[in-house]
Amino acid sequence: MSAAPVPHTGPDPDSPDTGPDTPDTDTPAPRTAPAGSRRSLAAALLLGAVGAAVVLLASGQVWAEGQAAVGGGTLPLRAKGGDVTGLPTALAVVGLAALVAVFAVRGAGRLLVAALLALSGAGAAVAAALGAADRAALDEAAARTTGDLAATVQALTHTGWPYVTVAGGVLILLAGVLALRYGTRWPAMSGRYERDGGPRTRSAAAAVDPDRPEDLWKALDRGEDPTREDGGQARTADR
Repeated sequence: MSAAPVPHTGPDPDSPDTGPDTPDTDTPAPRTAPAGSRRSLAAALLLGAVGAAVVLLASGQVWAEGQAAVGGGTLPLRAKGGDVTGLPTALAVVGLAALVAVFAVRGAGRLLVAALLALSGAGAAVAAALGAADRAALDEAAARTTGDLAATVQALTHTGWPYVTVAGGVLILLAGVLALRYGTRWPAMSGRYERDGGPRTRSAAAAVDPDRPEDLWKALDRGEDPTREDGGQARTADR
């Protein structure tokens, strides 16, 4: 008479050991922004910021020089970019504001702001190009200096700063083009800073230990009555 075989309850030695805590490989990995989106975002920020800085700097430089005849001699005259046209400076400021606003809006609003950014750069470049050969500012300066309304500037020359301003406007324009092309893929301002307009609920407070003075003070700071038996959830009156 032979003994009955004892059933085997342990792990099968022939089966692969997957371990007790094998992680689930089917869990999707967190999504990250594509590398191309990050590069376009960095390029747009760099182009927009540098372009606006170039326009603001170049607009404050001398764009034209000349002379005005006064008595038996001449008086040197100079006109800065702001004297010739104020559009590049104003549009550079608009472009900077639009560059920041791109990240505060989404969808169609972002496209509109990106278009405003591009138009600001184009307008600054065109205004600077038109003012590169301007002489009206120095003619007005000659008339004021001599007191003769018919006086005009003589020996008029122009500097290269208007064309530097044009280059700055083109950089802002390129930033706007990048925002129009890739802006929908860029991240937006975090949603935790946006309020949904719903009522804000008061979170449940921790239980107050009457033997811990710090808990009593914290309950009082929250506007609760630490002496109540319900754990101090009720608000103290007239606090």
